[in-house]
Amino acid sequence: MQIRLNGLVQTGSYHTPVIVLEGFHVVKHALRFGAELDSFITTSRASMMGLAASHAPDLLEQFEAAREVSGEEFVRLVGKKHPTGVAGFTRKPDVDVSGLLAGRTSPLVLLDNPRNLGNLGAVIRVAAGLGAGGVVSVGDVDPWHPNVLRGSAGLHFALPVGRVDGVGGVRGPVFALDADGEDIGGVRIPGDAVLAFGSERHGLSGAVRERADRLVSLPMRPLVSSYNLTTSVAMALYHWELFQRAS
Repeated sequence: MQIRLNGLVQTGSYHTPVIVLEGFHVVKHALRFGAELDSFITTSRASMMGLAASHAPDLLEQFEAAREVSGEEFVRLVGKKHPTGVAGFTRKPDVDVSGLLAGRTSPLVLLDNPRNLGNLGAVIRVAAGLGAGGVVSVGDVDPWHPNVLRGSAGLHFALPVGRVDGVGGVRGPVFALDADGEDIGGVRIPGDAVLAFGSERHGLSGAVRERADRLVSLPMRPLVSSYNLTTSVAMALYHWELFQRAS
């Protein structure tokens, strides 16, 4: 007997670290970036294969392995309905966080005590799209929470994602985003950089601010108070990407 509990699947009397992938696009991205699914299910094989043919023709063979279940069985296993009627079950990958902090060839995104799970997931999504070296968070929010995974559309599997206790073990130059920093437009961000972003409500903590090698700011129209966290991460990483192309 299996019971879903906080993103884990309980089998018998013990917990195994099984992650629930909710929806076709989450499953698609997880498969594309190497996730090994223990199993996956659909409420309509015909509908799912139609989506696969139009959105993931490279994964047709993998989607053929899905097991068709009733809507009631889907809810029992996943915990809720999903518009696409597709879900998968996989294991959380091992992430060498210490190695990630020690050396990189593309910037590491560091989120300083993020509070919004959807924002954290969206940050992982844009970081994956722009080729960041990884995403780590400081604080009590689990970056592998089901709501974060949903917000990333399964792109947790495209780059290392983890949590750190603080910034003490971070190597490489730290560029902290702050409204009072120098304009990022004239700053060259190296591949081993750490891009640090404060929480949505309180901004950068004292510890991260003290560790920062440089404070940099994003261009912003007067009277506009701030950008969304995901937008800020996307702008900073795109700035890095443009310098990469020019070099």
